[in-house]
Amino acid sequence: IMRYRHVMALACGLNPRRFDIIHVHTPFIAHYAGIALGKRFGIPVVATYHTLFEEYLHHYVRWLPRRWLRFAARRFSVHQCHQLDALIVPSRIIADTLQRYGVRTASRVISTGLAPEMFAQPTSEADFRQRYGLPAKAPLLLFVGRAAFEKNIRFLIDMLPGVLAKHPQTRLVITGEGPALEAIKRYAHHTGVAEAVVFIGYLERSGPLQDAYRAADVFVFASRTETQGLVLLEAMALGTPVVSTAVMGTREVLVDGEGCLIADDNQQGFTRKVNQLLSHAPQRIALGARGQAYAGQWHEDIKTAELVAFYKQLARH
Repeated sequence: IMRYRHVMALACGLNPRRFDIIHVHTPFIAHYAGIALGKRFGIPVVATYHTLFEEYLHHYVRWLPRRWLRFAARRFSVHQCHQLDALIVPSRIIADTLQRYGVRTASRVISTGLAPEMFAQPTSEADFRQRYGLPAKAPLLLFVGRAAFEKNIRFLIDMLPGVLAKHPQTRLVITGEGPALEAIKRYAHHTGVAEAVVFIGYLERSGPLQDAYRAADVFVFASRTETQGLVLLEAMALGTPVVSTAVMGTREVLVDGEGCLIADDNQQGFTRKVNQLLSHAPQRIALGARGQAYAGQWHEDIKTAELVAFYKQLARH
């Protein structure tokens, strides 16, 4: 409540004549402050729906039945969406999901764009490996994202023994921080692959993250809860081939052969695709090159133009 009042107090100094639209990107305090400001200024409020809450809550509220949490998450989403004048979603599958919930607010599918620096040339692969003590010739698998249960990182750890059987020097590099980090580290020890899993924490997007992408031989991803899966496109933009499952929002981003190999949602199929790329450098390089061209469709200049067109349409009503 205090944070909400603080936000509204700051807003009192704003001149409503200088604003045409309010765009909210997070729920809770920001959402309700945005709705209140929209009413005060008499202008439309739009929000981007980034998080599919029904797929998240059961990881953190374990003492309640999952069906209760799903119901609560859906009701919460419907309530917030119906307060808006319009809704932006990053993928068609999320728009369809919200319609199944009962959301009737007008929506537009506009994917999140890639910043120009994601297409830039970073420092050398050798610099990245030296910085984190990684063997010069070891195959590198990379995961980028929050260290959270819903990201399904344990799946990647479970498939790693099958990769190590054929490529024993392989390292799985996990970037990011989050509430499940310590649990994931313990799981790597329990699985017996701790020496092959390297946790390097959060990386700044203005250079170190690009270095990680470009140093990796394969980007691996198995999350079942993504609304889009932007990290997949970031990897492709920097020429790193992807092996990923295609579930929820990632299904709309990924096209098999266009910078990625789509794997079945099981360890055996996933491991087979990873080993395929690690064993065949020409295919890996060619796939990476195709991915760079494919990711160009998500350049932020293209997506910003779509967003501005939507703003203009909304402001006219």
